[in-house]
Formats: sequence, C-alpha cells, structure tokens
Amino acid sequence: GQASGKLLHELADKRCANFKTCGSEGFDLSGPSKLNYDMFSLFAMGNYQIQSGNCAAARTTTNEIISKMYIPMIQGTLRYAYKVGQLSGGEKEKAEGAVFAAAVLPRIHAANPAAAETIYQNMKVGAPSTDFAAVKGAFESAYEHMGVTCGEVGGLWSDAQNKYYTGMEPCVQTVSSLNTTVQSESNNTLAIALGCTFGGLFAIAAAMVLYMRSREKQGEPVFKMSDQHEDIKDMN
Repeated sequence: GQASGKLLHELADKRCANFKTCGSEGFDLSGPSKLNYDMFSLFAMGNYQIQSGNCAAARTTTNEIISKMYIPMIQGTLRYAYKVGQLSGGEKEKAEGAVFAAAVLPRIHAANPAAAETIYQNMKVGAPSTDFAAVKGAFESAYEHMGVTCGEVGGLWSDAQNKYYTGMEPCVQTVSSLNTTVQSESNNTLAIALGCTFGGLFAIAAAMVLYMRSREKQGEPVFKMSDQHEDIKDMN
C-alpha cells in the first residue's frame, strides 16, 4: 500500500499489501487497493443514480459500499489473529487484533451469531489463546450474507516465503454463490437494456406526435386525403 489518504481509505491501501489485493485487478502487493478503485466507482455510480432520481438503485449502491467498508477490518483481524496465534505476537498484536475485531463483530453477529462468538472468544482482550484457523473460518461463513467475496479479502501474504502463509490462503467462493452473482448481474444488465430500449422508443414516438401536431397547426398535415377521396366526399 501507499500513504495516499485517511481512515478506511488509507487502511485499505495498507492492508492490500498484506493480503495481495492491491491494483485495479486486486492481485498486486503495492499501489492503491482494488477496494479503493471499486469504492470510487460505486461513489460515481451512486452520484449518478441520485442525480437521475433513481433512489432505489442508489440505496442498493449504498448498501454495497457499506459492505465493502468492512473488508480492511476483516483483513486486520485476520492478520493479527495469525500473528498472535502462530507467530507468538505480544501485547501490541493482541491489542490491535482486539480493536479490529470489535469494529466488525456487530456486523458478523447480524450475519452469523455463532461466528461472531468464535471471533470474540479468540480475539477479545485477555483471550487465553487464539486459533487463527477458527477465526478465519468464522469470517468466511459470513461473507455471503455480508456481500463480501473471498477474492476481495485475499490471503495473508509472506514476503519472506513469497507465498501465502500456510492456512491463510484466500478462500474459494462456492459455486452457488458465484451462480447467484452471475444471475443477478445478468438480470440487472437485461433490465437496463430493456429500459433503455423502451425509453428510446417512447422518446421517438413522442417526438413524432409533437411533429405531426405542429404540422397540423400550420395547415400542412403529414397525412392528407387523396383527391379521389375528396371527390367521393363532394358527391356525397
């Protein structure tokens, strides 16, 4: 990561170097985090939705932004769970782990109370021991409900070994979750396409009606009766 912001923006850039989620594709160890790329895209989308009066879509975008804001805190908890449980971390690591966990625990509890209890017991101040694998598994059980993916969180990277720490590799998204996401994206794309098509047709039709009415007011209607039809009217 790089020092380029404050609060969660800066934290996301800092944690991406630990979890190999930097860069626009989310596979790098340096540079801005993919999370921040995604967040700014969502901010722009939300701004457009609000300005265009699409409040329902703006609420959906807002919820997606909120979900992504938890990712750096998940990464921070996982990092210090491993440091304390596997690398004999001291008071500093235990304190940082407890703070990160406290920040995200209410959201985990809403998704899975049992998972929140597991994380709490392992990360709380004064915990007798920390099972990093249990903490990792507990977080992963809540990802789908939270709207977070394994790829967004990544895995804890070891620079010395040039690979992920054993047991801290990125999790694998379930097929059902991926299918649900793809189906949802397909439905959204179809809805947008149909909306644009019907909107365009309506605009064209409205323009034609206005044009025809304008011609009629000028005494030059677009559609005129034929001379033969006028003769038949005179005969009648």
